[in-house]
Amino acid sequence: MTQERLWQVLDPSWGDPRALSALSALLCSSAAAVVLLKWLGHRQVQQKMHEARRSRDLALERMEKAARRFKQENPGTQTTHILSLTMVELAEKLKEGSLSPESVLYSYMDKALEVNREVNCVTDFIHGCEDQLQKLKKQKEKGLLYGIPISIKDHINCKGHISSGGMVKFLGQVKEEDSVIVQVLKHQGAIPFVKTNIPQTMINYDCSNLIFGQTLNPLNHQKSPGGSSGGEGALIAGGGSILGIGSDVAGSIRLPSSFCGLCGLKPTGNRISKQGVVSPLVGMQSVTAMLGPMARDVDSLALCMRALLCEEMFRLDPTVPPIPFDEEVYTSSNPLRIGYYEGDGYFQPSPSMKRAIQQTRELLQDAGHTLVPFAPPKIDYMVDELFTRGIFSDGAAHLVDCFKGDIVDPNLKSQFNTYRLPALVKRILAFLLKPIYPRIARDLSALCGVGSAKNLWDQHGAVAVYRTEFIAKWRKLRLDVILCPALGPAFNHGYAGKLFAATSYTNLYNVLNFPAGVVPVSTVTRADEEELKHYQGHYRDPWDKRLKEAVEGAVGLPVAVQCVALPWQEELCLRFMKEVEMLAHNTKRNV
Repeated sequence: MTQERLWQVLDPSWGDPRALSALSALLCSSAAAVVLLKWLGHRQVQQKMHEARRSRDLALERMEKAARRFKQENPGTQTTHILSLTMVELAEKLKEGSLSPESVLYSYMDKALEVNREVNCVTDFIHGCEDQLQKLKKQKEKGLLYGIPISIKDHINCKGHISSGGMVKFLGQVKEEDSVIVQVLKHQGAIPFVKTNIPQTMINYDCSNLIFGQTLNPLNHQKSPGGSSGGEGALIAGGGSILGIGSDVAGSIRLPSSFCGLCGLKPTGNRISKQGVVSPLVGMQSVTAMLGPMARDVDSLALCMRALLCEEMFRLDPTVPPIPFDEEVYTSSNPLRIGYYEGDGYFQPSPSMKRAIQQTRELLQDAGHTLVPFAPPKIDYMVDELFTRGIFSDGAAHLVDCFKGDIVDPNLKSQFNTYRLPALVKRILAFLLKPIYPRIARDLSALCGVGSAKNLWDQHGAVAVYRTEFIAKWRKLRLDVILCPALGPAFNHGYAGKLFAATSYTNLYNVLNFPAGVVPVSTVTRADEEELKHYQGHYRDPWDKRLKEAVEGAVGLPVAVQCVALPWQEELCLRFMKEVEMLAHNTKRNV
């Protein structure tokens, strides 16, 4: 079509070729302007990320100078001995004065720097820790965590620092005060000293963003440390922290704990204050997110919970129920009635996951506990309609909005490209895929969200009904706790972003809002790896194929189990975790 003819079609009353040429030039210049604006926006994003990385580098340099200075001034510090102590032993020695808070803080600072150089897990040095150390020495009363250095997940606010969420939109927003949990930790004498890496948006269980890069698993660099509390998992597993605070909306404490061989606890939703935390899903109420501790052993988690559940937290956040830690429940030795399952019916467990449950069940039975088979009701319905449709009840609109003025991390692209599809396209794809890949089709349908406020109310009602059903089944079997798999072993890089639905083993207890913890009990054997070759999954769809590929090559890596209790029974959950930890430890020692 000629320019003249095009112009006449556009407006037959105008046939002047010169006018058409002017319009063409205008259109070309407008297109160029759009391209220029996009380029400028991209440059601005890159500049912000560069500034954040530069700020991180300067903070780590400051941390390195401080650690080096202390070493030079105190050449006799027994760093190796300090780093070898459990948290309970460390707390005792700090309280009695046989170790100084300085020697402990700077030993962990030095080790954290070493671990970070290896796996890239630290995003900031909390420089106020040195001033806090001086104030601590002057205080007469010593809190339960006196002198204990603590690492903090990136998105938990610390005064004078950013909480990036792995997103450009949050850069430059320096926080004016500590989150409630950080205030309480300081009140108990703990010393927050570093912030740790997360995946972009935190709706992923890998640990990569374009600002601070990819975090590696210290046990095997070809593997992910898990996420979204992946920086915490990597730092603690590498020995650079003894206690960390993470968060969990689908398994974000439990998955990195499983992948890195740690203990982690996801409490009941409001047992610990969540005030002062950055999130891309503010306002989402269908699935319960919470903060919780990660450490090398269960006693460390219990000590942390004991310290957090204090009058200071109840005063700072009156929305938290004032329930102190129940010592009697945690230290009880009464036999337990334990429900268990080896698979949830949504994702077939990997061979090592299944074996971990079988062996732990036998150990618990031999120790005098009663084990009862249990099957979570309507697991497909829970994953698709309650978890996925709940967490993305807005059709993922909030999450997609977060990417305005940002660049999508390659590890998140598979998820993001699905989230941003128009609802109509998702529905059409779901319809077409239903006969071939029904599980993937249901997921696509659920990603459309709920569609209206009325439907959102119905969705919340459905969660309440399911929780009642689950508890009724629990009560009928007279259970105290449940033993079930934790997703693992650690995934190869790049797979977590393509298998978000594989969080079914953990996200169930976010939907239910039950306390749940992870304990490492074994390691992947060559027999597990051999059996994996025959893994087909329940659906034999692309997700099953990916899961098999994700866990390959994991001989020697940790395998964990998950321990669950009813709401507000964190102490019972921890007591059960402690029992599992002790039995597994004794077995390893006797091998």
